[in-house]
Amino acid sequence: MTATDRTQAQNRATRGRRRGSARQRRDKAGTLGHSPRTRHYRQLVNPLLHQPAFSDDRVAAIHETALRVLEELGIKVLHAGAREHFRKAGAAVDESSLMVRLDRGLIAQALESAPGLVELQGATPDRRVLLGGKHLAFTAVGGPPHITDIDRGKRNGSLEDHRNLIKLSQHFDVIHMQQVNVEAQDLPTHLRHLRVSESQLSLSDKPIFIFSRGTPQVRDCFHLVRLARGLDAERFAQAPYCYTVINTNSPRQLDIPMCQGIIDFAAAGQLAVITPFTLSGAMAPVTIAGALTLQHAEALAGIALSQIVRPGAPVVYGSFTSNVDMKSGAPAFGTPEFVKGAFGAGQLARHIGLPWRGSAATASNAPDEQAVYEFLMSAWGSLLGGVNLMLHSAGWLEGGLTASMEKFILDVEMLQILAEALDPLNASDEEIGFDAIAEVAPGGHFFAAQHTMQRYQSAFYEPLVSDWRNFGQWSEDGAKTATQRANQLWKSILRDFEPPPMDPARLEAMRDFVTRRTSEGGAPPES
Repeated sequence: MTATDRTQAQNRATRGRRRGSARQRRDKAGTLGHSPRTRHYRQLVNPLLHQPAFSDDRVAAIHETALRVLEELGIKVLHAGAREHFRKAGAAVDESSLMVRLDRGLIAQALESAPGLVELQGATPDRRVLLGGKHLAFTAVGGPPHITDIDRGKRNGSLEDHRNLIKLSQHFDVIHMQQVNVEAQDLPTHLRHLRVSESQLSLSDKPIFIFSRGTPQVRDCFHLVRLARGLDAERFAQAPYCYTVINTNSPRQLDIPMCQGIIDFAAAGQLAVITPFTLSGAMAPVTIAGALTLQHAEALAGIALSQIVRPGAPVVYGSFTSNVDMKSGAPAFGTPEFVKGAFGAGQLARHIGLPWRGSAATASNAPDEQAVYEFLMSAWGSLLGGVNLMLHSAGWLEGGLTASMEKFILDVEMLQILAEALDPLNASDEEIGFDAIAEVAPGGHFFAAQHTMQRYQSAFYEPLVSDWRNFGQWSEDGAKTATQRANQLWKSILRDFEPPPMDPARLEAMRDFVTRRTSEGGAPPES
């Protein structure tokens, strides 16, 4: 197409839009048209065919080798109580080396009791999150010590930053679960868990995240959940209302806080996402198949502990396998190795029949082009691998050391596009549109066609950040980049934010509990 052709096409489209605008005004008077587009992002299903990394026999070989690792080599368990749980279940425990060896029968029994579908509860029934099968859920960034935005730059995270990210996560339905998005470093560690959990529960009606940093802190957070949701201990134990992430110390070690987290969450019937952090070439073999084998063995050990504590306790099979930069040792994400590792992790999770957690990570230090393509590679690797829970899906920067306000918005834009892409196309006779094709003469346009006018308000995804105006209009409006537009959007959302309705008595009970526990000295993290 020549420049002249493009100009003529643009002019024809402009004339069509003008005529369409007149028709739109008539629609508003009630003569024609559908209601504006409604986004349905609360319950997502992934219909894509799962992309395999291995043949079925090689998946079985990886599983078999992981069982050999646990039987013949074992895993080091630093927590005495966890070792006792393993011993009572029949594992071989060497107290001098702290090594635990698990036979395949014990692993098989654990996998038989672990549920293949988990229903995580929010404050209301429409906020429940299903994990397993083809169900799909996203969370925002979790756990970095730093926060950044283009106004103030990189700095230590604060409670205000944490609360702002909760508000953004609450605002967007495509974010299904809350996270401790950034460490509130302006609060001492013995009190931080109280204010962080109270903030999630008072500003959001979605399922919340709790760090596993020792039984006293977890007990406090569980109590806050019960107060906020109006639950007694019995009802709380019947379904998961919160979740945690358990990271093994690769290679082949479970530390004290992580073991205690598995025990605490399993005993309370709450969800543990058991995730080895196996970076190929660093804490795991340099081959992706080898790294996945180690990941699988470590995940199986954690899953077994949860099922020993409480058969049927909800668990998610987690993976965080990628490679490192062999020049610097820094983690790398969005790489071909990450993508293929995600395909393989999805196969392994399906092999044992458990929900699978993946990620949408990036190593970029800024919300730039690198952040976008690494995010998309990580996200597509996870989606094509059949992920059920995609963590760190909005705002993650610098390999997880920093949360970015602008990247949060840019990532949500991409998540919503992905969610729309997963929505199956309607191919009814009306949608195929023979009558519409017949209505428009050769060389004409479809802007004012009846088929268009009946659908134009809801036909296409409406972007959050993308600017589709021509260069002249964009320039006259300040030539703002996508990052600058994202900056304006997050500020607007925070300015207008209103928390979801909550029983004032429950809110007061939570605040009274935080006040009391603070006066009692809180609870320091355990190590």
